[in-house]
Amino acid sequence: MIGQMQTSDDSNRTHPAFSRVFAPGHLTFGLIAPLEGYPDRMAPTMQDHVDLARQADIAGFSAIWLRDVPLLDPEFGDAGQMFDPLVYAAHLGVVTQRICIGTAGVVLTLRDPLMVAKQAATLDVLLQGRFLLGLSTGDRPSEYPAFSREFDNRAQRFREGCEVLRIATQQAFPTYEFCHYGRLDGTLDLLPKPWSTAMPMLAVGRCGQDMKWLASNMDGWLWHQSDFGSLPNLIEQWRSCSAPGTFKPYGYATFFNLEENPDAPLKVGRGISTGRNALIDLWERQQAQGVSHVALNLKPLRRPAKDVLQELAEYVLPHFPAQGANLV
Repeated sequence: MIGQMQTSDDSNRTHPAFSRVFAPGHLTFGLIAPLEGYPDRMAPTMQDHVDLARQADIAGFSAIWLRDVPLLDPEFGDAGQMFDPLVYAAHLGVVTQRICIGTAGVVLTLRDPLMVAKQAATLDVLLQGRFLLGLSTGDRPSEYPAFSREFDNRAQRFREGCEVLRIATQQAFPTYEFCHYGRLDGTLDLLPKPWSTAMPMLAVGRCGQDMKWLASNMDGWLWHQSDFGSLPNLIEQWRSCSAPGTFKPYGYATFFNLEENPDAPLKVGRGISTGRNALIDLWERQQAQGVSHVALNLKPLRRPAKDVLQELAEYVLPHFPAQGANLV
């Protein structure tokens, strides 16, 4: 069994999607699919989803994030975008031009990591570096028996799965053997290899790991919306776990509602509800604190998503000009 993984900070800086979404000192914004509000339903309509993805692309959002919800559990009350994230990523890549397509995140502990490596590397090549691989252990214990997977050992299997991904995508004819996954004896190779030298991997949630492991073994961290008052301390703790001189971005996902009144005050609970002026103030402050990315979940919206995307594009995004590599 191989030892601790090493991330590739230099390679990440040249990876088109990574450098567009994550740049030191700059805050970017993504959207969590589906790109519509469905506050009173478990499943979205998915109407106009292609048009909305194209609108987000033109508007200047840096990423569309796809959740992995294999089965609907009514107790959780949310089917996500319904489509498989890796298949849907390929479709969105065809109908958009610049926006990055990411997973937030593939439930690695319910999938075979070698097949995830094959699918992710394929997407990275076909999208010419516009793909970002976010990984998680999921948060729905009810799914595990359906896939004949153990829930209690998911943290260990996540660590092993990530190592399979690194080895298979970065080494030619690798050799490895794991406790919970298979073995390669050096006579087989995984093709294609990623678009650039290394394909960045992002942790989505804690994945059953402590912060030091995440900082040492993943290329960035997307967590849920935490207490904004303690955010500077959290980011400082995250940075202290990373190797000196490396850039490991921190971002968060949040339920999001943009009110029609531009001066509506910021309300923070299980998500953010606000007018655009307070939103600009919040995000300028968080950019200074070191937040690299915010991913907006539009489920609570009651306004048409088209109108909200237009307002954000016209009044909010210009305060946070895109940085990093331009994707063509």
